[in-house]
Amino acid sequence: MSKISGLIKGSGRGKTIRLFLDGKFAFSLQEEVVLNERLEVGTELSQLRIESLRENNRYQKCLDTALRLLSYRPRSEREITMRLQQRGFCEKDIQAALSNLKKIGLINDKDFARFWRDDRQSFNPRSRKMTERELRQKGVSLDIIEDEVSSIDDTSNAYRAALKYARNLNTADYPGFRRRLGEYLRRRGFGYDVINATVTRLWNERERGEAVDFSEAQSRSEGY
Repeated sequence: MSKISGLIKGSGRGKTIRLFLDGKFAFSLQEEVVLNERLEVGTELSQLRIESLRENNRYQKCLDTALRLLSYRPRSEREITMRLQQRGFCEKDIQAALSNLKKIGLINDKDFARFWRDDRQSFNPRSRKMTERELRQKGVSLDIIEDEVSSIDDTSNAYRAALKYARNLNTADYPGFRRRLGEYLRRRGFGYDVINATVTRLWNERERGEAVDFSEAQSRSEGY
């Protein structure tokens, strides 16, 4: 048996506790493990329990890493899985962490797909086709993708995506305007017909000297 002789908070990133056994540093534990196991100075640990602590700590580190990734933005199940694999966590701990996070609703591919669609719609409009491709790359299932992208309007998105870019184009001739704006919209996955209609619309607005505010783009494009 070994006796805990010290529990000292670590100074690095994250909530870690340095565990000392019989006067010597043994290993670090996540704070949650120390609390859950009710460890304190004087607690005696068998070799079997020490190994159990190490195992529980590996899982807790895996879970904490996933939570930290989710704190930046929602992520798909595949995204989380791949990031945890890249950090060297074992499959058993990854699956346990994923199961836990799905149970409490922090990993949900349908919610993620909706977030991704809405974020693109609001801040970086692109085509339905490109949004579908991005979600496939994130590992979202096809049935979820189809449900969540069905409301995307390419005409509206192309107009809003092109609006600011078009206003910054210095070219005075239509061919140059069409080429540069068309390339910009193609990179966002829009098809020929949508690009052609959007370029024509914005060129006509420019020629008429219309000052379109970006904040009005949504309402105007919906009525187009």
